Amino acid sequence: MEIAEEDNSGEEYPNEIHDYLSAFEKSLGAVDEMLKTMMSVSRSELLQKLDPLEQAKLDLVSAYTLNSMFWVYLATQGINPKEHPVKQELERIRTYMNRVKEITDKKMASKLDKGAAARFVRNALWEPAPENERKVKTSAKSKKRKVN
Repeated sequence: MEIAEEDNSGEEYPNEIHDYLSAFEKSLGAVDEMLKTMMSVSRSELLQKLDPLEQAKLDLVSAYTLNSMFWVYLATQGINPKEHPVKQELERIRTYMNRVKEITDKKMASKLDKGAAARFVRNALWEPAPENERKVKTSAKSKKRKVN
């Protein structure tokens, strides 16, 4: 599946797109390797090792990947994928991916300790009383004690 520069015997294409075709070929090889890796482990084994949130992520990424590959296939066949139901499917999967991301973000967000927050705010806003007021309050308290 390798593209050689001097291999112009079959179909000819402009030299400007050679780099794009080479990059596409490398990407296709990477996808092929990833799929082989995923297919080497049984799905049930893989799902047993993951928590439910990770399982959902795996399912969504798999579905999105397959639909994206189908999108590319349609484009190579001359069919406009924007007018095909695969577009709605990709949007639906993206919606679920965003939901999972929100759940993950909420899970990772630190919980608010209301007591600690109240102490933090109270201490941050505390200002010592001026010396004169402190002496007046202290003397007033001692007078009350003497009267009782």
